[in-house]
Amino acid sequence: MKKDIHPETFPTCFVDVSSGKQFFTQSTMKSQKTETIDGVEYQVVVRDVTMDSHPAFTGEKRFVDTAGRVEKFQTKFSRRK
Repeated sequence: MKKDIHPETFPTCFVDVSSGKQFFTQSTMKSQKTETIDGVEYQVVVRDVTMDSHPAFTGEKRFVDTAGRVEKFQTKFSRRK
């Protein structure tokens, strides 16, 4: 392996906003917020969607109100007589 070509990695804690679950890993991301857990200083990165809350991973199906969207579009862009 060549030296000095790989980015520096840091212990990182990704936090899911909706569930509060923490994922500990190594990442190149840096954060202003750090937290010491079990004697290791982690970079804390807050995420809105992770594998813990994303519908594709959880199997949750969401109903999208397409009729309401179509009506909104038609009223917004309809020509007035």
